[in-house]
Amino acid sequence: MKQLSVFLENEPGRLLKMTEILKKNNVNIRAITIVETESFGVARMVVDNEAAAEKALKDAGLVCQGTEVIAVEIPDIPGGLAGILKGFEEAGTNIEYMYGFMEHKTDKAIMIFRFKDNAKAKEILKTSGIKIYEKEL
Repeated sequence: MKQLSVFLENEPGRLLKMTEILKKNNVNIRAITIVETESFGVARMVVDNEAAAEKALKDAGLVCQGTEVIAVEIPDIPGGLAGILKGFEEAGTNIEYMYGFMEHKTDKAIMIFRFKDNAKAKEILKTSGIKIYEKEL
């Protein structure tokens, strides 16, 4: 699965501009997180049409880059995330970053992970029987 990272100046209205571009191009944001510094922010997001989003954002002059991530389904219970993290720790696999959201139609949470070695991480997840979203959320 691909995530888009969009670099935004840390100024009022920049996030609005990005979301209006996506709206105009009929792109829906499925998950988003923002990391910021004093002068800029990075919006990391999974959308329903990555190619259309990337083209629209770049055409509008925004710096946008695609990155491979892994989205997985976890139980929405105390310890649900800990159960997945234990497998990574046991295999010595480091998580670069992650973010998540609730799937409102089910009792599951969706976590999006970035690893240095996605192939190794997928094997750990498959061995644990964790559902991996391959294309879209």
